[in-house]
Amino acid sequence: MTTLGLIGAGHIGSQIARLAVAHGYDVVISNSRGPETLSDLVAELGAHASAATSVEAGAAGDLVVVTIPLKNYRDVPVEPLAGKIVIDTNNYYPQRDGQIPELDNESTTNAELLQAHLPTSKVVKGFNHILASDLTAHATPAGTPNRRALAIAGDDDNAKKTVTDLLDEFGFDTVDAGMLAEGWRVQRDTPAYIAGRQNAKELRANLAAAKRYRDM
Repeated sequence: MTTLGLIGAGHIGSQIARLAVAHGYDVVISNSRGPETLSDLVAELGAHASAATSVEAGAAGDLVVVTIPLKNYRDVPVEPLAGKIVIDTNNYYPQRDGQIPELDNESTTNAELLQAHLPTSKVVKGFNHILASDLTAHATPAGTPNRRALAIAGDDDNAKKTVTDLLDEFGFDTVDAGMLAEGWRVQRDTPAYIAGRQNAKELRANLAAAKRYRDM
């Protein structure tokens, strides 16, 4: 059985945990406040869920999801994630994260920052442009007409294939936006960001229509 490690258990993390358990995954959940603060969520999720430290969650996960405020990305443990696929759900909000010059000048993207922090992991951008509540509300079986699609970006094709398969299992089509450097196409204030239910065709159009902040 595949284990999903979650570093972060907020709105997105808890919803991903619910999807994972519903599809037969074990989940190991962590947050910055300690495993004891996750007892209610673990009780809700049932026997396939447990709480741990971020180091333990990273070590336990066959796949690992990082879903924390971007300002804390350097706190993500490096060694337990070595060689693993890491799904990055993070978004940059300066009012929360403080100013990050390399994001302000658009010389990199937030997923590339995480990839640089995790040099031996395979980071894939995902789950960052959907409302948390929609993760469970909008999930539908493969082949459903007008099925909602989510974008991914990443530098490793095999890692993207794994995440694509995961999204399909969880109830979503996937649109590949390209390399991690293209992850800006689903950042805040772009057409695809929190834009409601988008099927694959609509999402591709919104990705193509995205503009850099400096061009807005």
